[in-house]
Amino acid sequence: MKLTYRGQALFMALVAAGIVFILWNIPLFDILLYPFRLFVTFVHEAGHSLMAVFTGGQVIGFEVFSNGGGVATTRGGARALILPAGYLGAAFFGALLFYLVNSVPFPRKISLALGTFLILVSLFLGAQGIALIIGALTGVALVFLGLRSTPWASILVLDVLSLLTGLNAVLDLLFLIGNSSIGENGVRNDAAAFTYEIAPLVPPAVWALLWCLLAVFMLGAAIWYSAILPMREAKHEETEAWTG
Repeated sequence: MKLTYRGQALFMALVAAGIVFILWNIPLFDILLYPFRLFVTFVHEAGHSLMAVFTGGQVIGFEVFSNGGGVATTRGGARALILPAGYLGAAFFGALLFYLVNSVPFPRKISLALGTFLILVSLFLGAQGIALIIGALTGVALVFLGLRSTPWASILVLDVLSLLTGLNAVLDLLFLIGNSSIGENGVRNDAAAFTYEIAPLVPPAVWALLWCLLAVFMLGAAIWYSAILPMREAKHEETEAWTG
């Protein structure tokens, strides 16, 4: 049963990867990517905010701008963990979601749980303006998906969401490596802020590279343990059964 689910889930993951590839490479679909870009920023800023709360700090609020940028305002907490929690939080979100969808045979329940979580974060963690709209609408859509869709539709949507979020986090970090001194609206980017506040002797590009490697590791581990390894094990069992 598990192998059957994994096999079908793997097929849907490949379909999702194809959809993501098409969206990224055909300019005509840029308008479809725009809300996903805003969602990735929402996850990024929510990552900062959640880490602030987890480390004993407070969240003043977080915003998403129409150009795809964002900012989270926090007070207290462990800045050494809060600052990287944006990019790494988005990568972790994508990796964990991909792993769960392709390992746990309850995609509609995953959709319900994720949608509820996003709604709670939007309402009670200081989301403002576009951030509140994006988080709440995505949450409502996922709840509806969990209640009304087929399991395979849930798998496809969640796979697309996980891949776009996780891969966007990696691409953003790759951009940051070469542009680590660039800020927005007078605000330091996370890598530059980490150097300024935590480790003055280490250039921002080094932190961006380290975070990028961690993000790639998380995504690679999720893909390996939820898709590649089970497929190799299934093939090995089939070979043993054939030769035995």
